[in-house]
Amino acid sequence: QVHLVESGGGLVQAGGSLRLSCAASGSIFSRNNMGWFRQAPGKQRELVAAITTFGTTTYADSVKGRFTISRDNAKNTVYLQMNSLKPEDTAIYYCKLTDIATMRAVWGQGTQVTVSS
Repeated sequence: QVHLVESGGGLVQAGGSLRLSCAASGSIFSRNNMGWFRQAPGKQRELVAAITTFGTTTYADSVKGRFTISRDNAKNTVYLQMNSLKPEDTAIYYCKLTDIATMRAVWGQGTQVTVSS
């Protein structure tokens, strides 16, 4: 079965950078759409960035120009490069895989990102 392993979260000061990684196993990665979501305490989970099987990207307005999503199909990994981090970026970040053939979705366990001021 599909399994997602996230890494790269942690504590960073405002203005700093962090790179999240999400490695997938148990699926044909190139046939998956990938996305990063985040959820802050008391808030709804929101889409941060997404990338399709063809490399088309989508970003939330709040992170455009600061975050970059990318994928390496050879390594079955999706990345989220986060620059110019702000305290409001503090949240649990979740990786999501969607199999475009079946529309089945798999979520990672989440990784905490904390941005201090």
